Amino acid sequence: MEAITKLATLGTATMLFAATWLTVNAQDTYRSAATQATIKGTSTLHDWDMTSSKGQTTASFIVEGNQVKKINTLTFIVPAESLKSDKSGLDKNAYKALETDKHQNITFTMTSGTIAATGSNTFQVRATGNLTIAGTTKQTTIAATGQFNPSDKSIAVNGSTKFNMTGYDVKPPTVMMGTIKTGDEITVTYSGKLMAQ
Repeated sequence: MEAITKLATLGTATMLFAATWLTVNAQDTYRSAATQATIKGTSTLHDWDMTSSKGQTTASFIVEGNQVKKINTLTFIVPAESLKSDKSGLDKNAYKALETDKHQNITFTMTSGTIAATGSNTFQVRATGNLTIAGTTKQTTIAATGQFNPSDKSIAVNGSTKFNMTGYDVKPPTVMMGTIKTGDEITVTYSGKLMAQ
């Protein structure tokens, strides 16, 4: 009888431990259907930018208490023609350079990522993965800051990265029949609020 009681106690303790471990280390999926992305560049006349608020982000995090501890997956998709500037001529030439008739989306898929806490509910994330632009895929690393909101369990993120368009076989677009030329280097900034699913 004593052996059965001990076995039952051990089994109960094991189940409680397993339940606690699963709760603490639960992986949650987050999504944002309105991630904003802005491409900023230069030209021989003035700086320019194109913005889209139609980016879609999906990620999975491990959250303990109010702190994001780990990122397991991250994907981001933005329709190339949702990027708009205040100049239709620039947009038209940008879509041509991006070959949007054949490659409708700009995508990023993480292959590895790290989280570093910066406060009780804030963190820095570095994600390395495959960035595809105009059909060309290259490995790149993006960085962002994040904040976990305990009230609605959301995660706000924002960051930026720089790269050259020609690195993705994209010819920098021109305006006014080539009289205004854009620079090769661009900065991409991104921000969004991800909600637990």
